[in-house]
Amino acid sequence: MRIILVEDEPGLAEMLRRFLERERFVVDHLDCLAAAGDACAMVDYDLALLDRTLPDGDGLALVGALRQRRPGIPIIMLSARGDIGDRVTGLDHGADDYLVKPFALDEMLARIRAVSRRPSQMQGDRIEAGAVVFEPATDAVEVSGQSMTLPRRELRVLAALIRRRGRTVMRETLEQAVFGFDDEIQSNTLDSHVSRLRRRLREADAGVEIHAIRGVGYLLRAAP
Repeated sequence: MRIILVEDEPGLAEMLRRFLERERFVVDHLDCLAAAGDACAMVDYDLALLDRTLPDGDGLALVGALRQRRPGIPIIMLSARGDIGDRVTGLDHGADDYLVKPFALDEMLARIRAVSRRPSQMQGDRIEAGAVVFEPATDAVEVSGQSMTLPRRELRVLAALIRRRGRTVMRETLEQAVFGFDDEIQSNTLDSHVSRLRRRLREADAGVEIHAIRGVGYLLRAAP
């Protein structure tokens, strides 16, 4: 899952980013409306965490841009403005949930899981390829009925490939799914993650193959 985090308080933003990345999310942190608006125009985010009070305006101004790009995106507002009127305004303007600062990180994570499970946000039923089963709503992976834990970026590669199983996924699409704006990407970084994922799947006898399509991207399909 790729999250846009719009928060202008550096300390809080860094804490949230590190926490979410430990939970295997890809996080793009922006600190103002202008930069966040540019990001929304380029990336199809899976979830948004928006501060209400930003240097150049109200985070609610981003709701329209996010929903235009991806109508079903879950949006959680983060704000120190916690009176009933502010919360009602946020929800009436399209937010799915509203967290009042200060909040516990575990509560934020629970809210993320909750809005991601809502019927309008569900990304479809479980996906199967070979002996692999992937649950889009929870990012859970099983191989032959056994849970498989993958490093964050390998999980993001698998999610992008298995959703498009049997079709070539362009490198640019994979890089967008796997890396945030602040990540340093070398020319072979994606290939290294794919190679490690391919090895793990082979060792688990997962019954799938990942093929490199030279100069284009990668393709995952069930092994013959």
